[in-house]
Amino acid sequence: MSRIGKLPVTLPAGVSVNFENGLLTVKGSKGTLTQKVVGKIDIKVEGAEALVVKTGEGDGAEAKHGLYRALLQNMVTGVTEGYTKTLTVHGVGWKVAKQGGKIVLNVGFSHPVDFTEPAGIKIDCPTPNEIVVSGIDKTLVGQVAADLRKIRVPEPYHGYGIAYKDEVIERKEGKTGGKGKK
Repeated sequence: MSRIGKLPVTLPAGVSVNFENGLLTVKGSKGTLTQKVVGKIDIKVEGAEALVVKTGEGDGAEAKHGLYRALLQNMVTGVTEGYTKTLTVHGVGWKVAKQGGKIVLNVGFSHPVDFTEPAGIKIDCPTPNEIVVSGIDKTLVGQVAADLRKIRVPEPYHGYGIAYKDEVIERKEGKTGGKGKK
């Protein structure tokens, strides 16, 4: 039995959880999230707690037991607090700016790169070298941040690129030998 799956999920005031026909719906002050649940899993709400229960064996029920408990916890956190990821832009003359529903990145290419905000995600640029991605869906926030990072992955020699705020970029030593050797 999954150790994580056994733990109940505490539901703060104002959060409602509904599970019908294999569809889990969580509603809170910031919005509504839905998740399809497959396998031999049931979700029961008792007072201010929700519990993920296995209804059978096999079919990866143990793995799904812990998975759906973690997804439920992420959904509850998302509709109450939300999620944010911060990226920083490192490079000489590189900058980002928000224009309407998109951000424009000048990151060393011959042309600016436009990135449109997906539905359910808010992207801000508090400074010209910082991007803040926020939303209620943890996986969507992480995917959008990864897509932004992929536009210009940090390189190891100068550290130029778009990186997560807490990311450590391993720096490499440049060329050292070769001069004067024959």
